[in-house]
Amino acid sequence: MTTPPCALHVFISGRVHGVAFRWSTQRQARALGVHGWVRNLDDGRVEAWIEGAPDAVSSLREWMQSGPSAARVDALDVRAESCADHVTFEIRPDAHG
Repeated sequence: MTTPPCALHVFISGRVHGVAFRWSTQRQARALGVHGWVRNLDDGRVEAWIEGAPDAVSSLREWMQSGPSAARVDALDVRAESCADHVTFEIRPDAHG
C-alpha cells in the first residue's frame, strides 16, 4: 500500500532574497521528487507550495529551515494543504501585492 501524498504551503522569513533560495529550493525539490513552486514575496519572504510523498515533503521542509549557505532563515510558517496535483517544481514570478 502506497502512502498518500501530502502538501504544505510554506512561508520562509529571514535573509532569503538574493541568496539563491528559490533556485536551491527547486534543485532540492527536484532531487527529492517533490512538486510545486516557489517565489519571492514583496515583504521579503519566500513562499513555496510543496507536495509529494510525505517523507520527501518532510525532507524538503527540513532543508528549508536552513536553506542555501548564504541564507539566514528566521522562521517557517507551515500550513498543511490538500494536494493540487502539480507535476513539476517551478520558480514562479515574484508576487506583487
